[in-house]
Amino acid sequence: MKGKLLVLEGTDASGKSTQFQRLCTALEAQDISYHRLVFPRYQEESSALIRMYLNGSFGSHPNDVSPYTASTFFAVDRYASYQTDWKEYYENGGLILADRYTTSNAVHQASKLDGAEQQAYLDWMFDFEYRIMGIPAPDAVYFLDMPTQAVQDLLEHRQGKTQDIHERDMEYLKKCYQTASALADQFGWQRIRCTEGDTIRTIDDISNELISAVLHTISQ
Repeated sequence: MKGKLLVLEGTDASGKSTQFQRLCTALEAQDISYHRLVFPRYQEESSALIRMYLNGSFGSHPNDVSPYTASTFFAVDRYASYQTDWKEYYENGGLILADRYTTSNAVHQASKLDGAEQQAYLDWMFDFEYRIMGIPAPDAVYFLDMPTQAVQDLLEHRQGKTQDIHERDMEYLKKCYQTASALADQFGWQRIRCTEGDTIRTIDDISNELISAVLHTISQ
């Protein structure tokens, strides 16, 4: 009996890492067993090309690398993770929580394309990872909906973190948000709104909504 794979997605500086940690802590407090994944796995050999790409080795702008090419870097890391880390646990009915997944390729790489080209890429990417590579498709995706202006404000106040080629390009981040919002509608991702009007909701407010949504999914 296969388990459940639940994915948390959000554009850069959406507070995803913080919310993912809070989600994990909440499940542990309720004695819910799960396996935690965070992608990309920067400390692993399988992420070597990801690190080169994000550090600008292949070009200083995201569009310098084809979405198809860049997608394979991230897909290989997920494949390696599945085969060596969580396949058995998942296939025996375990709950998997993932901070980013194939859906991140959908957000960041599809943003390099428009219209029919974008849809063709999405069809290719999901087929490549879920059918050809054989990694599981998510049972649910939760999208932290943080508009670009709020992201820009948060990035400007980050301390001590070097920005990668995605984070340095505000027009690209704007396109990523537009793409992510459209994908949430297209694929039925659960949208967790991070703002009310022009005001960013509190971390507690966002996490309470996310945790409630995840617990509902788990109970089904």
